[in-house]
Amino acid sequence: RKQISVRGIAGLGDVAEVRKSFNRHLHFTLVKDRNVATPRDYYFALAHTVRDHLVGRWIRTQQHYYERDPKRIYYLSLEFYMGRTLQNTMVNLGLQNACDEAIYQLGLDLEELEEIEEDAGLGNGGLGRLAACFLDSMATLGLAAYGYGIRYEFGIFNQKIVDGWQVEEADDWLRYGNPWEKARPEYMLPVHFYGRVDHTPEGVKWVDTQVVLAMPYDTPVPGYKNNTVNTMRLWSAKAPNDFNLQEFNVGDYIEAVLDRNLAENISRVLYPNDNFFEGKELRLKQEYFVVAATLQDIIRRFKSSKFGCRDPVRTCFETFPDKVAIQLNDTHPALSIPELMRILVDVEKVDWDKAWEITKRTCAYTNHTVLPEALERWPVSMFEKLLPRHLEIIYALNQMHLDRVAALYPGDVDRLRRMSVIEEGDCKRINMAHLCVIGSHAVNGVARIHSDIVKNSVFKDFYELEPEKFQNKTNGITPRRWLLLCNPGLADVIAERIGEDFITDLSQLTKLLDFINNESFIRDVAKVKQENKLKFAAYLEEQYKVKINPSSMFDVQVKRIHEYKRQLLNCLHAITLYNRIRSDPSKSFVPRTIMIGGKAAPGYHMAKMIIKLITSIGEVINNDPCVGDRLKVIFLENYRVSLAEKVIPAADLSQQISTAGTEASGTGNMKFMVNGALTIGTMDGANVEMAEEAGEENLFIFGMRVEDVEALDRQGYNAREYYERLPELRQAIDQISSGFFSPRDPGCFRDVVNMLMYHDRFKVFADYEAYIKCQGQVDQLFMDPREWTKKVIRNIACSGKFSSDRTIMEYAREIWGVEPSATKIPPPNLPRD
Repeated sequence: RKQISVRGIAGLGDVAEVRKSFNRHLHFTLVKDRNVATPRDYYFALAHTVRDHLVGRWIRTQQHYYERDPKRIYYLSLEFYMGRTLQNTMVNLGLQNACDEAIYQLGLDLEELEEIEEDAGLGNGGLGRLAACFLDSMATLGLAAYGYGIRYEFGIFNQKIVDGWQVEEADDWLRYGNPWEKARPEYMLPVHFYGRVDHTPEGVKWVDTQVVLAMPYDTPVPGYKNNTVNTMRLWSAKAPNDFNLQEFNVGDYIEAVLDRNLAENISRVLYPNDNFFEGKELRLKQEYFVVAATLQDIIRRFKSSKFGCRDPVRTCFETFPDKVAIQLNDTHPALSIPELMRILVDVEKVDWDKAWEITKRTCAYTNHTVLPEALERWPVSMFEKLLPRHLEIIYALNQMHLDRVAALYPGDVDRLRRMSVIEEGDCKRINMAHLCVIGSHAVNGVARIHSDIVKNSVFKDFYELEPEKFQNKTNGITPRRWLLLCNPGLADVIAERIGEDFITDLSQLTKLLDFINNESFIRDVAKVKQENKLKFAAYLEEQYKVKINPSSMFDVQVKRIHEYKRQLLNCLHAITLYNRIRSDPSKSFVPRTIMIGGKAAPGYHMAKMIIKLITSIGEVINNDPCVGDRLKVIFLENYRVSLAEKVIPAADLSQQISTAGTEASGTGNMKFMVNGALTIGTMDGANVEMAEEAGEENLFIFGMRVEDVEALDRQGYNAREYYERLPELRQAIDQISSGFFSPRDPGCFRDVVNMLMYHDRFKVFADYEAYIKCQGQVDQLFMDPREWTKKVIRNIACSGKFSSDRTIMEYAREIWGVEPSATKIPPPNLPRD
């Protein structure tokens, strides 16, 4: 059994220690419950064994922070898309080979045990997964950082495909318990809702509120081999014991106890929308719940810290922004701004202007999208009822802000209307993005092109007012999970050539440029890819009974299903290829397996139709004997973090084909690049910077640029013009329209065709011709495996910029005002200092 060097050195002592610990945990489980161990018992025994290696480091890290009292970073997010924890913990602790060997000696298979763990699916896609990568990088860089969010009882739904349609199933991820979390009831905190506001001579009081308790659950976040273990604290909603019993409904005790569910529903389920705002009261409650609990926790920690403040009653908040940084992951935690103001002014009696200065210096806001339907605009009426004091504060902040704008631009009433936090109209709304911009000292986009759009269009007026506020922080991914963990074969052939330092300094991958013409390296990289493809093909066959040709090009598009991501463009290419094979079956074609995966929001009709179209196209193509194994279309069911870890290392071609100007950054694009796939994509999001790093000629770039899209908007996009002019496009659309792919329900896709022809905001047809042509170039290169692999190596070598370590380094220095620390905390077995 080959020991993979990057997985840590397994000394005999380590192996014996792991075995001993594993047996102890297993014995304890079985003594409690049963005689016969199940695979799940083995998984839990291993999880507890690995967890034991974390606790000493975790306690020591937190003690270290308490003594040094560094500035603390609070990353607030309604989503943390963590995936599985076991393997990641083994990787970051350097325990993987030791565990592998110990488990093998016990007659078990480590990979089989890893498959038992449920994904922690507490996120929808990019935004939630970014938060998870950031936590890994912050711990690896030794920052005193905390992730704060909600412990959803049900994460993102499990996706089943039934008759080609998506069916949702609840994700009961906690059913068997979660070995990685620790409940902390001693830090439980009250959160208030509803009530009314009293203005008294002693100050403002928010009274007659309903109370929900926030119970914290802590999950350790280990850095990579630096003995740092940070904390992710997720809040769970609990009803107080007197809930509904203090009222006049004395008689109905049973009813009152059953009503506890109403309070506890706050943390029941993740809203499954990606890039779409749904203005539901429960969602607003979730947003305030995480903010109110977290801010109390932040202030408690600030006050109790050794150097917090010298005065006895701790009302000195002057130093607060020097000790606390709050990063808002999109507008979802925007209520942090009025809530911090409420605490400072109403509770801590800080002067209003002073409180506003403190709030602005503490908070920073990351914008994640420019799509108007994704922007949070809450009805004032909902605030009035749920958070009356916060509404007053927002009105006051807005007045202050508008007074300043009016002074600078006298008589420009339209500018005042555009810049107000309150949108007037039939239903008055609060624009949360505007609230974030005025309440933060830094606003950033997540890729250069996106940050430019933020400055030049979305927040143009605000940029003119305070240009120094606006920054770019191009997203990144953690190389621990997305290279070391998911692609150990590739990590190993890289380490053989350039050593292991790239794991924490990904820019070192440029050293691989020296090996682009090295025959043995070219061979090794190609071999690893082929092994990954064989492994994934075997997985698909085992899980979904689909047989694919492992020597075909693995052409992969995995991401949430959305019109702007243009899975439909991919479909049109698949149909076009199919039609070309049918019209000349004897011609030689580059064999392809087109894999498309991703979830559709349950209420997003068009996205669900797109899934049905993909599965229907697959049904026809995969069963047509004249195609053979030259073309297959596979829908990857239930795409999630743990499936991404399998499919991405096996991909040859990565599809990143959103309409230019719509994908803020994308992060899947980066994962494919570092894992040795080539990219076909538009000049959108981080694709632009990927092309800049690797050279545009080393990606397959096609289609309209942002300027072209804007020009087409001015001119008026007319889909029919393309339909009339391009015979292959017309044929494909006619086939979808006529029921060729849905013979049992010929009208099945009329909504899709109608959208494409008459109201396609994302201009699929406008990029069709360039896309098909570009795919032809992909085919050409794929027929020359050596040249293909050389391009792959160049892409890997140029992917270093896209490490989340680099991203976090920039946030730390340019937004939070802290320096990453390279100092290793001494391990638990050594004395401190």
